[in-house]
Amino acid sequence: MRFVLDTGVLVAAVRSGRGASRQMLVAGLNGRCSLLISVPLMIEYQAVLVRQEHLDAARLSVVEIGELLAAIASVAVPVRLAYLWRPMLRDPDDEMVLETAVNGGADYLCTLNMRDFAPASRFGIEVVNPGRAWSLVEKAYEKK
Repeated sequence: MRFVLDTGVLVAAVRSGRGASRQMLVAGLNGRCSLLISVPLMIEYQAVLVRQEHLDAARLSVVEIGELLAAIASVAVPVRLAYLWRPMLRDPDDEMVLETAVNGGADYLCTLNMRDFAPASRFGIEVVNPGRAWSLVEKAYEKK
């Protein structure tokens, strides 16, 4: 299964050691699912995760965030954004997430803002929250 994690999911994953967002990040890092990433999305992850409020809440340093992002980059499937599908979403900052999903052939776009990503269904991408995404990963792993 191929997932794109919205930035908010990644923020939730680092801010809390519990919950489906963290489970999805760990599943991607452990190879239980494929995470898709593009250069603009990786830059967005970095820009948001190093905000002081997130560093404080996660009790992490900028260096540790860099190590996490390097780990994600080492396992994620790189996506080249051959086509831009703008404007599709209400929030222009979300466009790179959708474009990564579309260009990468994602099965799922995992987000905490499901309504904002409704246009993903036009491309055959199911929009799911982290809880649903985690249940899909668990179910797929049970079959193996």
